[in-house]
Amino acid sequence: MTMADASMTPIPVSKTQSVARATVRDPRLDFFRGIAMFIILIAHVPNDWLALWIPARFGFSDATETFVFCSGMASAIAFGRVFRTRGLAMGTARVGFRVWQVYWAHIALFFAIAATMVALNTVLPEGRDYVGQLNLYPFFKDAQTNLLGLITLTYVPNYFDILPMYLVILAMMPVMYALARVHVALALSASVALWLFVQVTGWNLPAEPWSEREWFFNPFGWQLIFFTGFALMSGWTPAPPVDRRLFWIAVTVILISLPFAYFRIFNAFPVFLEWRKEFDILIQKSDFGVLRYVHFLATAYVAWVLVGQKGARLLPSGAATLSANVWAVVLKVIMKVGQQSLAVFIASMYFARLLGVLFDHVGRTHVSMIWVNALGFAIIIAVAFGAAWFKSAPWKSKQGAV
Repeated sequence: MTMADASMTPIPVSKTQSVARATVRDPRLDFFRGIAMFIILIAHVPNDWLALWIPARFGFSDATETFVFCSGMASAIAFGRVFRTRGLAMGTARVGFRVWQVYWAHIALFFAIAATMVALNTVLPEGRDYVGQLNLYPFFKDAQTNLLGLITLTYVPNYFDILPMYLVILAMMPVMYALARVHVALALSASVALWLFVQVTGWNLPAEPWSEREWFFNPFGWQLIFFTGFALMSGWTPAPPVDRRLFWIAVTVILISLPFAYFRIFNAFPVFLEWRKEFDILIQKSDFGVLRYVHFLATAYVAWVLVGQKGARLLPSGAATLSANVWAVVLKVIMKVGQQSLAVFIASMYFARLLGVLFDHVGRTHVSMIWVNALGFAIIIAVAFGAAWFKSAPWKSKQGAV
């Protein structure tokens, strides 16, 4: 057999349905990724009161885990079929094109936010130092060095660290698929082994040329949750059974985590705070500590069971009631946001800074918290529908031709 023939050999899968699973978009995927995008917006608005009520405050894992996990599932749908039907080389090219898109999205986002912060400092000289808020002065003080660092991803400011992590993980996908062609267990073992290596050694990438700071989101640790979602959607691992005992075990894990994760509790009871300090390696975010993984799997399992098979409990009831109609509209909006996650994420990162500026001028009251966040939601919803409209290439339609 030639190398070309080998690259076209499909990965052995035990069930035909497992392969089909990676080609059909699951509505639950878009729903939960959409919810994550709204939470990510709230989390990035400076001093947003609603950020005190996002899931990250009540457990070890947060919307980042949801976003990366769902991205792994979505990648199995988007790229898995190319790998299976067109071979490793063409699948790698497809992934490479996506990496190219994410890379330039990251570069454009940085310059858009940096330029806007400079403009705000100029227009509002007596206001807050928005350039300083993002620690961008080191970039401007030595732009010649840091510009090269930005392009080579050796300069990654904290606010701009999710997309670099994502594109490095994407670049790992062809390697995982190549290993899976030998045996699926080999690919899964490689992912776990790399994560364990990071936990032991702390291996990471440099984040800035003038210090020893490393990437906040270590892609070699976070790849574990990405490839967990990828493996589930690809059929590399079976879906867990719906079991009452498993459900209550997962609920117990979530409840036990609460006093160790909720700041009002662990600040009031020193025993929980001391535990966090002593066992920080288990819950730290940069390298993706093991308890974050356990907590996410528990919450994901509970959510998976609650929404029902194929998300049946998410769907509006058959009765044409007002509540059913309203929920149908809300569900459509959430899923649209989830479907256009890259465009929405970029927009949310940019507009989160502007929403913070708006808060600085209107004040942070209970009323302003509601309408400013609602404005932010409206913006990312508009971006989602706008991105979907452009992707549909309406100009190709003959219907509207004059």
